[in-house]
Amino acid sequence: MLKRFYPDHDVESAYEINYEKLYRDGYRGVIFDIDNTLVPHGAPADERAARLFQRLRGIGYRTLLLSNNKEPRVRSFSDEVESQYIYRAGKPKRSGYERAMEKMHTTPENTLFVGDQLFTDVWGAKKAGIKTFLVKPIHPKEEIQIVLKRILEKIVLHFYRRQKGAPN
Repeated sequence: MLKRFYPDHDVESAYEINYEKLYRDGYRGVIFDIDNTLVPHGAPADERAARLFQRLRGIGYRTLLLSNNKEPRVRSFSDEVESQYIYRAGKPKRSGYERAMEKMHTTPENTLFVGDQLFTDVWGAKKAGIKTFLVKPIHPKEEIQIVLKRILEKIVLHFYRRQKGAPN
């Protein structure tokens, strides 16, 4: 039952993923969550995020920001990193991920998702058939509903890492 929430990969940061290798493997689109995936919750896009998106465009990727947040937040971030976006995406519903792939002209087989939450980001992407990367949250300060979900995430991640043979 818990396996539906397991990421395909868990990594420290969105900034450490080997996007060049993944491109060589046939991936062409990357969908990103914003808050606590690319920057601390509510923070504007920073130079590191802008450089990542510039690097991804240089490799040949199409990118899209998929957020449950309101448009002003998502649009301002999008403007800074020069990426398409979908706001109020309704994650973990599959429809937001499917719209993202439509906008990028990609398929589940050649799309990646990068996010920091199991029960919205990863679960939704997995339901859409997309390869997932779970990153560690950038900053511990989060809204209360996310803090409560993190408690349940710890349980799921315990079993996930145990299955992988990785330390908890």
